[in-house]
Amino acid sequence: MSLLEAAGLSISEAAERTSLTVHTLRYYEREGLMLGPVDRSSSTHRRYSEADITWVVFLSRLRSTAMPIARIREYVALVRRGDDTTQERLALLTAHRQTVLATLDEVRTSLAAIDYKIAAYSKGNPVS
Repeated sequence: MSLLEAAGLSISEAAERTSLTVHTLRYYEREGLMLGPVDRSSSTHRRYSEADITWVVFLSRLRSTAMPIARIREYVALVRRGDDTTQERLALLTAHRQTVLATLDEVRTSLAAIDYKIAAYSKGNPVS
């Protein structure tokens, strides 16, 4: 059993490990986005397990793709309900993937426009 498995990580250690802030970790808990309650030490300080850390990293990936908190909350509720929600979770993630792909296409198009302007300025042909 590793030290993490035995004692867990403090909130500051969890923040460092996940590259999130302590505030964000508390927010995820407050918003009900954790799969279950984070353990507490006898001094009532949070103790994050390896499973908590893995889950938080996944949550941060969803947030980085602009998944709304309400949608994440829906996903969390499905996970908590168990394996009989696998198809619903798959549908939710597939729909979000389509949204992310559309956003990527928009960003690529915008990047191409910026590259065009940079090339024009680099050649001494500034265009408005």
